[in-house]
Amino acid sequence: MTEHQLHRTVSADGTEIVGRVRGQGPALVLVHGGMGDGEIAWEALLPHLTDRFTCYLPSTRGRGLSADNPDHSPPRLQEDVTAFVDSIGEPVCLVGWSGSGAWVLGAAAHSRSVAAVAVYEPGVVSVMRADDFARTFATLEQMGMAAADGRLVDAVRAFVPWICTDNEIAALEETDFYQRWAGRVPAMLQFVQQDAAYEGPRSTDPETLGTVAAPVLLMYGRQTLLGAWFADSARHIAQHVTDAHVRVLSGVGHFAPVLAPTSLAEELDRYFESIRSSFSSAASPAYAAVGKRATTPRRHT
Repeated sequence: MTEHQLHRTVSADGTEIVGRVRGQGPALVLVHGGMGDGEIAWEALLPHLTDRFTCYLPSTRGRGLSADNPDHSPPRLQEDVTAFVDSIGEPVCLVGWSGSGAWVLGAAAHSRSVAAVAVYEPGVVSVMRADDFARTFATLEQMGMAAADGRLVDAVRAFVPWICTDNEIAALEETDFYQRWAGRVPAMLQFVQQDAAYEGPRSTDPETLGTVAAPVLLMYGRQTLLGAWFADSARHIAQHVTDAHVRVLSGVGHFAPVLAPTSLAEELDRYFESIRSSFSSAASPAYAAVGKRATTPRRHT
């Protein structure tokens, strides 16, 4: 992805956050997960969306085209997303995946620019069961050792069996996934290390979730290896968000945005269409703006 416009903004601590812009229509901001960045995470999904949405593809600090900063703590990553959303200048639909679920929910809690949120397989560490937590720790240890030796492809190969079924692993093996995503491992490990050390309030705490006014769609795949964790996470979020909807997608796993983009795009289309038709402009101007072209100039380069 080397062409197309860029959208730039500055996070709360002065870090520049940058994302490519593709498509036409209402604003849709797609935020990569703990592994990946805005340059690669949504490549397979974009062709199913850009004829109906202006897709913004930001990378959080230290990833993609964005500047870096030593502080990758949960509040800072949430601020990166919030600043990017607010800088667009119109109500946006906000999409997250996996590790970015907490960041986009935090942005929705702190920004009035978010009209609707959709998250695919968000993870809430506090509800992770003991056996899954042990597997997670072992996986991160393997990834860290491989990365320390400069074996980034091996680090990705250690990561994938933690979250993918055999069928999904086989499908990824048929692509250049391991080679292309390997360079994103250091940023992921930095995020995980600072997330684990952070002891302050989180966007997935009940008190913060209760302040999210936008409707939230929570999705997870029926074929995801860590299905119990993602189901528990979805229930936790849905219990505390005012307007929550949970969908289970059949036949897909954690990397549905890469391997099954049609299924995910169809779910997003249905959801955002339902948002448009469920709210009148009198009830909520932000909801009514979903599906309309922007009238506010956007700051692209």
